[in-house]
Amino acid sequence: MRLRVEFTTEPFDLDEVPPHAVAAREVVQGAALDSVDVGPFGNTAEGRAESVLATIDELLRTSLAAGATRVSLQVNVIADADTDAEVDTDADTAAARGGPGEGGR
Repeated sequence: MRLRVEFTTEPFDLDEVPPHAVAAREVVQGAALDSVDVGPFGNTAEGRAESVLATIDELLRTSLAAGATRVSLQVNVIADADTDAEVDTDADTAAARGGPGEGGR
């Protein structure tokens, strides 16, 4: 499974990057993720579920320790070409056997 996490840390400081934002950026940029996009008001990272979940744990601990008073995040399951192919194959197989799946009942 692949996941995408979008997150922000607060409080915002428009004059300089706060330490909690620097800490969060260092965590995601150093993690074993497939892609990372760091922006001034939001950040996005994608990768295998295990890597994303481990990164979220470290991100929360590190940014809170560095002074964040709030961390907002959203996690989404994203399409994985290999997983989609496996799901389609499994549904077709189940239907052919008369089991649960498309047309199997």
